[in-house]
Amino acid sequence: MENESANHLKSIPTYGRFPLLDRVHTPTDLKNLSIEQLEQLAKELRAETIDVVSTTGGHLGASLGVVELTVALHAVFDTPNDSLIWDVGHQAYPHKILTGRREFIRTLRQPGGLSGFTKRSESIYDPFGAAHSSTSISAGLGIAVANHFKAKKDPTYDERSVIAVIGDGSISAGMAYEAMNNAAVAGPGAERLIVILNDNEMSIAPPVGSMSVYLSQLLSSRHFLGLRDLAARVASKLPESLEKKAKRAEEYARALMTGGTLFEELGFYYVGPIDGHNLQQLVPVLRNLRDAEHIGPVLLHVVTQKGHGYKPAESSGDKYHAVSKFNVITGKQNKGPPGPPSYTSVFSNELLKCAEKDDKIIAITAAMPSGTGLDKFEQKFPERYFDVGIAEQHAVTFAAGLATEGLRPFCAIYSSFLQRAYDQVMHDVVLQNLPVRFAIDRAGLVGADGATHAGTFDIAYLGCLPNIVIMAPSNEVELVHMTATAAAFDEGPIAFRYPRGPGIGLSLPAESQILPIGKGKIIQEMGEQTGDEKGGIAILSFGARLAECLKAAETLKQYGLPPTIVDARFAKPLDKGLIDQLARNHKVLITIEEGSTGGFGAFVMQHLAQNGLLDHVRFRPMVLPDYFINHNTQTAQYIEAGLDAPSIVKIALKALDVPLEI
Repeated sequence: MENESANHLKSIPTYGRFPLLDRVHTPTDLKNLSIEQLEQLAKELRAETIDVVSTTGGHLGASLGVVELTVALHAVFDTPNDSLIWDVGHQAYPHKILTGRREFIRTLRQPGGLSGFTKRSESIYDPFGAAHSSTSISAGLGIAVANHFKAKKDPTYDERSVIAVIGDGSISAGMAYEAMNNAAVAGPGAERLIVILNDNEMSIAPPVGSMSVYLSQLLSSRHFLGLRDLAARVASKLPESLEKKAKRAEEYARALMTGGTLFEELGFYYVGPIDGHNLQQLVPVLRNLRDAEHIGPVLLHVVTQKGHGYKPAESSGDKYHAVSKFNVITGKQNKGPPGPPSYTSVFSNELLKCAEKDDKIIAITAAMPSGTGLDKFEQKFPERYFDVGIAEQHAVTFAAGLATEGLRPFCAIYSSFLQRAYDQVMHDVVLQNLPVRFAIDRAGLVGADGATHAGTFDIAYLGCLPNIVIMAPSNEVELVHMTATAAAFDEGPIAFRYPRGPGIGLSLPAESQILPIGKGKIIQEMGEQTGDEKGGIAILSFGARLAECLKAAETLKQYGLPPTIVDARFAKPLDKGLIDQLARNHKVLITIEEGSTGGFGAFVMQHLAQNGLLDHVRFRPMVLPDYFINHNTQTAQYIEAGLDAPSIVKIALKALDVPLEI
């Protein structure tokens, strides 16, 4: 592998020797380049992308797979006047380099630097921000229709092309098909919409070959489009039965040639497949589509390879989808020193243990097998594992169907992705009180992925629903117990949320425990207080901020205010008896959670208010701030959010009117 990578890299420029890329400051600089020069530029752009991600980390494989496509799109279309939308946006690193952001590209995903996804506030070349999948066609259609309205009002306004680049994984989601279905009837504006299907894994069409390339150029040419339009007009003059037969004959002929029947049925003019790494093929086809008129929305099918042009990424696409910093020559990623296992792996291992004992346990993921840790489950229990693709809505209702027949489904989904299936959670699971288990990964702040992937809202959006049980582990040991508790719970839906990253280093138990539902745990009792007839401070933690609470407790002891520390474990049902006890016996009650306003603290406050206890205690909820926190290190994000130990101390002392320095 090392020799192969080194030999391969000799064929492309190294950083600092980019004769063409150094001349590109905006896409306008690509307009007069020949195909041969664009090919050289693509080599330089690929080398730059590899070098950048080796120092910043990020999504490598997807970006390398679209280098030639990125060059071709910016060379052919008039961006930013023509709108170029990247679905998900994690493949847009080459796009950022070509659109005036190269001088900042090594700040990618770094504090205060460029986002790892497209972002409207970052550049005029990002017309639509995205980090979740399958939104591009809907957004592109909206932009295209809006452009048409502008043109109707202003005759001098030139309608522009709108290009949506969507991957084969993203097009598995229902939203993409909803958008395509609507595009066929959305009116004249939709004629300027070009959807590019970036096919890098799925085998949904015949292999790319010279005949396919020829047909793609033919089908996108003015001559063919003119003949097709003529044929349509002739057919319209025929008797109805003959007209239908003529249209069918043309459709079947094109289906045999191109494999585009599905997209044609949705109302798109299908072209492809073509080689997405061959600029000799890409550029002429894109020019044809740019200049075509009155053919309706278009779908261009390009075939690419994830990680193309970099051997380590080509041979191991899953490992190079998202990478840490790595050695460019060897491809070896720079892993930190060994530490505690991640929460994801702890969940994964405990679920395997539960599944060994219970053959009714089913594991479901929405295209994130390794991200959720379910790849191990697939290896051991392939018949009980289901990857439904990027289709969170389907995943939840599929799990509901399984639950109706007595199976025990675990639906493992990131917190921010579960937002996409909220109606299904409410209507198909909670309303019917079905025992679906929601393993909610990436709950809370997530570091370099930023606001789009932060699990900020799940406590609030789940907590308002009847019937559901909501848990959050304070550490990896508690996660073991909560996984087992969820497996054993058949009374209704149950969810447990856990953060991204490693645990705190506790030894995992040989046997898990089934937790009593709705019961918290006192970690340490309030010690002797100084100068107060009533108890001082109680800190009630929901989730993994407990470790910071314990750090804060050590500081508060130095003020003569050793607090009571409680692990709430459950946001729903609340341990009302324990909360009443804390409110009656302490002067200050602080709740802390890694979630938005309206979550655990709000539930506690409502209980206190309904029972007349807010008059007995100074209540202080600590939650994430009411704004989106940008990408940074997780530690820095916690400090910004005010959910670290010093912030807890400040809140406690201020509530007691104690000066910060005494």
